[in-house]
Amino acid sequence: MRAPLHRRRFAAWLALGAATPWLAAHAAAPFPEKGRTIRIVLGLAAGGASDAQARFVANKLGEVLQTPVIVENRPGASFILATEEVIRSAPDGYTFMYAPSSVVAQNPQTLAQVRYDPFKDLTPISLGARGPLVLTVHASVPARTVQELVAYIKANPGKMSYASFGTGTSSHIYGEAFARQAGLDVVHVPYKGGADAAKDFLAGRVQYYFDAAPNAIQNTATGKVRMLAVAAPKRSPMLPDVPTMGEQGVSGVDMPSWLGFYGPARMPAPVVEKLNAALAQVLAMPATRDFFRQGAYEAESSSPQQLAELTRATYDQWGDIIRKLGLVKQQQ
Repeated sequence: MRAPLHRRRFAAWLALGAATPWLAAHAAAPFPEKGRTIRIVLGLAAGGASDAQARFVANKLGEVLQTPVIVENRPGASFILATEEVIRSAPDGYTFMYAPSSVVAQNPQTLAQVRYDPFKDLTPISLGARGPLVLTVHASVPARTVQELVAYIKANPGKMSYASFGTGTSSHIYGEAFARQAGLDVVHVPYKGGADAAKDFLAGRVQYYFDAAPNAIQNTATGKVRMLAVAAPKRSPMLPDVPTMGEQGVSGVDMPSWLGFYGPARMPAPVVEKLNAALAQVLAMPATRDFFRQGAYEAESSSPQQLAELTRATYDQWGDIIRKLGLVKQQQ
């Protein structure tokens, strides 16, 4: 029986460069070479939740593969710099990235300077984690529910601002969707990642923020911010007392959030399989699961094919939202 079309397409994705000179020259090379460093590129500044996850995985992955694995931070331009760094790298398995779904599902549809095609220029390796964004508000804002926040913003038109990880990212689109749905006059302030955004948010320079759950939990512990809602279809098991946006009367701000591992195009299938197996081992470790759950994320691996399918599905879902919001491609 012939394989389904999506499976044949994925097989073709991995086999795309099978006859290239680079692959021919490296086909017999062992992977990984003992002592050779593997880089996990991250498009965010050090100190945020994704950075902590990447570093934890890198440490465990180095133990599994018995070779050094480091995290290289390339913040700026909504992950574009990091993504282009990976795309330009040799497809040998020694450089890949840990990226949120926005890199493959939103940026190509919202940012004018994105030149890469997530389906042609990247190789899916494995899913990494799933977790919600959380609507958080600075303690100086007298709001303890979403509806109270909406009322306060409407009473102060043009005076309130919200932070995001960067233009075109999930936190930006969630913020824009919230503003459109609730009819809010607010200012968007993009940053180069969660760590940079948190500094101004905790200082009260921006008033609210759709933040990654680990950051939201950490920031709430300072007493300077409050969690108002989970931007997901249902409540998070790790945040059972935080209601969803939908429960509080705001629909359309409930897309699931995830992160995955991607390498450059034309990676040899054996290398992808080796990395996938190693990541699956790391992400299944109790220590890894416990670490991720501390930040309300679930560590989760997948096959490369499953990540390819998830990428396409998420791209299409966000595409519908982006078109409805009229978020045409814009400069970062």
